[in-house]
Amino acid sequence: MLIYLMTPMMNVDLTAWLVTIGVLVAVIVFDLIYQIRHPHEPTFKESAIQSAIYVGLALAFTFVVGHLWGGQYAGEYLAGFITEKSLSVDNLFVFLIIFTQFAVPRALQSQALLIGIVVALILRGIFIAVGAAAIAAYSWVFYLFGAFLVYTAVMLIWDTFHEAHDDKVPGGKLMQIVKRFYPTVDEYHGTKLTIVQQGKRYLTPLMLVMISIGATDVLFALDSIPAVYGLTDQAYIVFTANAFALLGLRQLYFLLSGLMQRLKYLGVGLSIILAWIGVKLVNHALHKNELPFINGGEHVEIIPEISTELSLGVIIVTLIVTTVASLLVTRDAPAKI
Repeated sequence: MLIYLMTPMMNVDLTAWLVTIGVLVAVIVFDLIYQIRHPHEPTFKESAIQSAIYVGLALAFTFVVGHLWGGQYAGEYLAGFITEKSLSVDNLFVFLIIFTQFAVPRALQSQALLIGIVVALILRGIFIAVGAAAIAAYSWVFYLFGAFLVYTAVMLIWDTFHEAHDDKVPGGKLMQIVKRFYPTVDEYHGTKLTIVQQGKRYLTPLMLVMISIGATDVLFALDSIPAVYGLTDQAYIVFTANAFALLGLRQLYFLLSGLMQRLKYLGVGLSIILAWIGVKLVNHALHKNELPFINGGEHVEIIPEISTELSLGVIIVTLIVTTVASLLVTRDAPAKI
């Protein structure tokens, strides 16, 4: 087995990992305690300020990476973060549907999102570790990642023009299974996840919402993790890019809740980004080909390796063009809150 790395490995020692995870955990715990003690619907101003802080911290971390490990890794992190942030906006459409179907009070949506994000971070951490091990051991994994991203891009285009967001809620089957094994109640009881009635414990709708959000994010991770691995093979960068993108997701939801319906061509933009990264991965796999049934196991060089700088440019331009086009086309449509 060939152990291949796109670039020399970052020298990220255990201390760096522990400090990074410790800071992220501290931020999440502080936010979680605050939400539990003060459940409320964030105002637009509050969401805007908090979103700006999280985005600012994420962008500032680019300089930390550049200072400690070099400009190349800083570029990979920035490209990964922007990709994850843009993909996370698509998550928000599904969260909106989940909240609507469960009739979640606005004051409880913030806590549901936060705990769902905690679950998502844990699950993505596992996915990232598995992905890193697979990439280190098998160079042909890039073929699978690339093909899956191209497939996802096609499905996104299909969903965009067939309004799939309006009638599909990932995790719906899971809710049926949960209700089969655990008794539930239909009424919300504040921030309680379970209640006891007549000596029997029941799950509240808020618990079901959190389970649904966590399960939904597993599906999103199936395309977002390979997408970042298409920009870097450094597990630390993949993890931090995902973490910073998810940390501000709750604030972004309330900030964009009135504008999400206007992002008409977001799916098109995301599909272009995923397809681009998918092609980049397949091209990279061809350059390092070891599969005997492809060119006799020899490397194939159809086009040069696609640089991170070029990918970053494609991602930024695509997001700008599709966002501006969406807002222009829907400028006369009333915002939906």
